[in-house]
Amino acid sequence: MLRIEIKSLDDIRHAARTFIDNIGNDCIFAFYGQMGAGKTTFIKAVCEELGVQDVINSPTFAIVNEYLTNTGNTIYHFDCYRINKIVEALDMGCQDYFDSGNLCFIEWPENISEILPEEAVAVHIEVADDNTRCVEIGK
Repeated sequence: MLRIEIKSLDDIRHAARTFIDNIGNDCIFAFYGQMGAGKTTFIKAVCEELGVQDVINSPTFAIVNEYLTNTGNTIYHFDCYRINKIVEALDMGCQDYFDSGNLCFIEWPENISEILPEEAVAVHIEVADDNTRCVEIGK
C-alpha cells in the first residue's frame, strides 16, 4: 500500500506525479472518500500531469467525462454519485469503458460495487485536517 500526504494544494502536483509513478499496468482506479475530501481535485491534478489539456471537472451529471492526453491516450473519469441502480451504469456502457484498457478514474465506486472490476485499485482519500489530505493506494 502506498500512502501520499498532501499538506496543501501546493503539494498536489507532486502527489499526482507520485501516484502516476506507481500506476504500473493498472488502469482502473476506484476513488473512495467523503464529500469534499478532494477526489475530483486529485483526479484533476493526475490528469493534468498526464498531459490532459481539456477542462477537467467532475462529471456529476454526465456520469462520465472523456479526456484526451497530449500523447493521444484516453482517460475516463466517472462520478457515480447519482447512480441509484446498477442498470443505469450498465445502460451507459460502464463495462465497455472498463474493458477498454484506458485509464478509468471512478468517484463513488461504492454505488457500482456489483459491477466494479475485480482488478480495480482502491484509492482512499481522507481529510486529516483543513489543509491536509491522505491518499492511500491499495495494491
